[in-house]
Amino acid sequence: MTDVQRLETPFEIEGKRTFVAGHRGLLGSAIIERLASEQCVLLTADRAKVDLARQTEVESWFRRRKPDLVFVAAAKVGGILANDAYPADFIYENLMIEANIIHAAFQVGVEKLVFIGSTCIYPKAARQPIAETELLAGPLEPTNEAYAIAKIAGLKMCQAYRRQHGADFISCMPTNLYGANDNFDLSSSHVLPAFVRKVHDAKTGNSPSITIWGSGTPKREFLHAEDCADAIVFLMKHYSGPIPINVGSGREVSILNLARLIARLADYRGEIALDGTKPDGVPRKFADTTLIRKLGWRPTISLEEGIRRTLDEYSESVRLKSKRSKNDAPAVVG
Repeated sequence: MTDVQRLETPFEIEGKRTFVAGHRGLLGSAIIERLASEQCVLLTADRAKVDLARQTEVESWFRRRKPDLVFVAAAKVGGILANDAYPADFIYENLMIEANIIHAAFQVGVEKLVFIGSTCIYPKAARQPIAETELLAGPLEPTNEAYAIAKIAGLKMCQAYRRQHGADFISCMPTNLYGANDNFDLSSSHVLPAFVRKVHDAKTGNSPSITIWGSGTPKREFLHAEDCADAIVFLMKHYSGPIPINVGSGREVSILNLARLIARLADYRGEIALDGTKPDGVPRKFADTTLIRKLGWRPTISLEEGIRRTLDEYSESVRLKSKRSKNDAPAVVG
């Protein structure tokens, strides 16, 4: 097992100009919320003003705003369907975003940067639970290979800038995330928010069943975005080293049992059908979180609590959307 050391003196965040790239996304918004208690100066870049995939725009923004700290949470993400259908989009956009931010951060002398990868970077047949040493130990899962290669490039960039220039750039690999501000579009969402939407829609529409992809046997690990944000801020403050650190919940569940859990928590009693013609993805993806636990961090939100909150948040978002639609409807004059 690779070893890591906790910083003897925590890295200071208070008062620092802190850029969260991807601040409107699932994880980025959670990082913004977590940093509210750190008394730092938060910087964000709206897509309308800065296209992170454009080098000149990113470098110009960094020169003007001069951040001290950077969290790279910006990324193009999606589930099996989106990753398999649009590999060129996933590899191009993610490579451009991370390369532009990391290089611009080095150019302006950013004090510290955290690059956020994903546990999908590990080989399809990685030994379980997956330790950080499994990186590049075998072929990737074909359905998300383009995204994984881009994320591997990002963490390798951090290692290279650290080695060549002494830049304090670190990386972490979170497991499957969920929570507030998630993507619930069935054509591009990840598995947990997709199930939340399917169960919600089936219950409100009195549908007798929902259908999930594959055999239902693959196992996945899920981490609430708020826990992940807390872990990332923890690493910013307490870790400095070339080894990318896994971030996970320490609990795994089969896809079928996840669907059953969401249905139970939503009080949906319909049938859960399996579509065996659709892909499963990797059979198991369970992160070894020994290193981050050794550093002193542990999650606090259970899967049941997190799903309850996500169901409530999604139901409320649907209610508000429906209310806005009714209010925006044109008046009918008889």
